[in-house]
Amino acid sequence: MAILTDRKAQSLKPTDAALSHGGITGLTLHPLKTKGHGQWKLRYVSPITGKRRSLGLGSYPAVSIAQATQLGTEARELIAKNIDPLEVEAVATCTPTFEQAAYRVYEELLPSWKNLKHGQQWINTLRAHIFPKLGSLTVDILKPSHFADALRPIWLDTPETASRIKQRCHAVMAWAWAHGFVQANPIDVVSRLLPPQKASHAHQPAMPWRDIRRFVSDRVRNYPRGETTRPLLMFLILTATRSGEARAAQWGEFDLANKIWTIPAGRMKAGIQHRVPLSNQAVLILQSQQGLHEELVFPSPAGKVPSDMILTSFLRREQAQSDTEGRAATAHGFRSSFRDWASENGYRKDLAERALAHAIENKVEAAYHRTDLLEERRLMMQSWADFLDPQVAANG
Repeated sequence: MAILTDRKAQSLKPTDAALSHGGITGLTLHPLKTKGHGQWKLRYVSPITGKRRSLGLGSYPAVSIAQATQLGTEARELIAKNIDPLEVEAVATCTPTFEQAAYRVYEELLPSWKNLKHGQQWINTLRAHIFPKLGSLTVDILKPSHFADALRPIWLDTPETASRIKQRCHAVMAWAWAHGFVQANPIDVVSRLLPPQKASHAHQPAMPWRDIRRFVSDRVRNYPRGETTRPLLMFLILTATRSGEARAAQWGEFDLANKIWTIPAGRMKAGIQHRVPLSNQAVLILQSQQGLHEELVFPSPAGKVPSDMILTSFLRREQAQSDTEGRAATAHGFRSSFRDWASENGYRKDLAERALAHAIENKVEAAYHRTDLLEERRLMMQSWADFLDPQVAANG
């Protein structure tokens, strides 16, 4: 039987059958929830009890095919000597490289993340900035200076990204420390080897609220049935919601009779259910989307939740004006535009903050607000919609 290759292992999908190693009897790679990830298992008959047993040898790609071969060979040698590897724990455990350790941490954290995108960002930033320099080094030889040198090129230019990567490296080395591979976490003192980062006051480029009506009329409002981008963008602006909340909207979340959209806690940034009063204009968009997909309101052409780049690409292509020189407006920036409109049109701060699903930071103030002010917000959101799309307002 041919030996398992990385190319075949990397194509392993969650729905596939387990792949045989080919060179070690009973050694197989079982698929995990993420494509290209699997669990090594060695099935054998115990020389002591005569029963069939299964020995876990780690996860791919953190444990490579070569390493799995070595571990499987050692286990088979023990079995040949009438020793059950599960009984004596005699299979050697190699000190992992930083890349191997990172993949193990990634696989352990993956079930705790709200969505796959977060997990992909977590591992992709390490692939881009850390693995090329440190990935092949075993965790026991890594020093603070290694990480400082890897982070230095982006430390001042993109401080937010650099800080997140530093946190992820800390998680990997904390795992290595907990498993006895290192005696301390070198990330704890990395900041002492790098210059202080300047405080970041960057914000998402937002379209000035007075310009949105013309942009909507000229670039967004008219679209053919079946298009995803423009109805999605219009709905997002009308409801002042986040991109992910709008892109993944499902029909089961809507009560069109009472004009309410209830976003479940699991899809909200703060983890708290959020009710959105729907304007007449928002309801018309929803009605135009009916029949396109059984579950999703704004399905992609492939029938899935649209990518987060769909709105970004559209706004860049249309050169949507913003308050930041040289940059197009962003989808998230329309929330800021709405907030400015509400403030300049006399709406109370707590109404606007609730519309944006922001938590009330003042504990005393929060204690007195036991309602989400839905009906008061309904009047405000209809006014916002009438400003954005007066044609619908005029037609009733």
